[in-house]
Amino acid sequence: MSTEQLIINVRKAEASDSDKIWILMKELAVFEHYIDSFAITPEIVLESGFKKSPPDFYSIVAEHDSVIVGMLVYYFLPYTAQNKPSIYLKELYVDQNYRGQKIGEQLMGALRTEAENNNCGQIKWTVAPWNEAGKKFYERLGANENTEWLNYEWNISK
Repeated sequence: MSTEQLIINVRKAEASDSDKIWILMKELAVFEHYIDSFAITPEIVLESGFKKSPPDFYSIVAEHDSVIVGMLVYYFLPYTAQNKPSIYLKELYVDQNYRGQKIGEQLMGALRTEAENNNCGQIKWTVAPWNEAGKKFYERLGANENTEWLNYEWNISK
């Protein structure tokens, strides 16, 4: 991409965006090294994010010339100790051909607006420890690393 700033439209995703959101989810799985366990399909994105009520997740997309070039997936944590909901940012990804255009910042700005509109007290997420560019990006936005809590997971396999 050139250094000229692109005109980007950031909006809530619609059902018709499901296929492109899935492609970006798959690209993120490759980038974050979990493609071998990636089990999401375009049909799952459509059903879980748009047809189910309430949906399992929400999404915001960034588009340039009607082409989706970035996506953000989130869901609400309705109850917290602060008696306010939080938003959990699950995925943020910008097509590698469109990086450096402040698209990630625009997506995060839209998420912040969503949090404010829903009386959320926080936006939470995790970053892979090896993802230095991601950590610097979030710190530039003013986010702080939470070193008070450790992440655990309990994998349940059949």
